Amino acid sequence: MTGTAMPMIETYPKPINLDRSRLAAAIDALTACAEACTACADACLSEDQVAGLTKCVRTNLDCADVCAATARVLSRHTGYDANVSRSLLEACVTVCKACGDECGRHIDMHEHCRICARSCRACGEACRDLLEAMG
Repeated sequence: MTGTAMPMIETYPKPINLDRSRLAAAIDALTACAEACTACADACLSEDQVAGLTKCVRTNLDCADVCAATARVLSRHTGYDANVSRSLLEACVTVCKACGDECGRHIDMHEHCRICARSCRACGEACRDLLEAMG
């Protein structure tokens, strides 16, 4: 996964108390997951049997919001607070698992759910990896 996080992190003029490559990977995964979840929710709303996808839409939107907020917080380094970052990353792990599991229930019928579930799982893994690096 390539994104813009690493080029931006490399321009930060002061030391960052995190592994820059893991941080960039997490930010890019979070951004990609937020986009996938938003698109999946929209696609679910366009399905003929939308009533059966209500929980999927809700979970997609929750995941998109948490991932987007976490990506924004992790992109700021001035006055960094590890406890805030840790809490947000833990929330992402939780919401990505919930969303990945919910979308996983629909992958046989909806390709957008398969793509979203894959993105959620990758994001959860990137967040766990960054949490591990934080100690």
